[in-house]
Amino acid sequence: MKNIYTFGRRPGTRNFTVKDLQELKTTGQRLTMCNPANEVEIRACVDAGIDTLTVWDRDLDMARELAPTHFMGSAMGWGQFITHDEILRHAMGQMEAGADMYFTNRSLPVVEMLAREGIPVQVHMGLVPTFSHWRGGLKAYGRTAEEATELYRMFKRYEDAGAFACEIECVAEDTLNLLNSKTSIVTISLGSGNAGDVIFLFMADICGESGDTPPKHAHVFRDLGRLHKQMYQERVEALKEFQTEVTARNFPYGPQSVSMHDGEMAKLQEALDKL
Repeated sequence: MKNIYTFGRRPGTRNFTVKDLQELKTTGQRLTMCNPANEVEIRACVDAGIDTLTVWDRDLDMARELAPTHFMGSAMGWGQFITHDEILRHAMGQMEAGADMYFTNRSLPVVEMLAREGIPVQVHMGLVPTFSHWRGGLKAYGRTAEEATELYRMFKRYEDAGAFACEIECVAEDTLNLLNSKTSIVTISLGSGNAGDVIFLFMADICGESGDTPPKHAHVFRDLGRLHKQMYQERVEALKEFQTEVTARNFPYGPQSVSMHDGEMAKLQEALDKL
């Protein structure tokens, strides 16, 4: 654990610092990242020993309380804020609230603006779902020399803008392996094979909650989807039984009801008769 001051000027500790992540390229250490979205998922990540977390802004306070020492990124949606002032205000607020880096897939000037204020900025390359129209749909990237060269150029543009880390989504593994050694940016691999400095996978994919057709890059380590279906059916059956028993005037049953004390009914009837 490293003693730090947070970006909100509060003393704290972290399992990894920005500098630690930057040094992954020389140490050869590989880290994990996941995106918990509620209390149960955050606690599970902590108990499982997941190295780093990324959360939406609405979950940051809860995540920081439950995982006080984890390196943790916070994110903005692409269209969540319009002006540069709005983005900067949100980013600085998230950093003051306990985030260790800030994700955006907005333009290079936005990245440069945030980095200029000392914010560790995470960007996004490869398959960026928001911009899949420009790529002809959802498909892997960097499978040709031309695409790999363009990725390299984007690495350099982001480096010049001050980006600290980049989620590399669905890029050819051999491409990322090569380019990772040619950039100072911390690479966060999602669906890019056994490459990158940090390996990221969505909670839903890890736990088998992505539905019947999970994305190609997702590996189901446990089938919680099956359990959810079983739980849903059990829930429906329980509700049906409740409906049936109430309709038949059987429920509430005796143990769920309250009765008057012995002798009190006779007293009540006597009192009512006098009214």
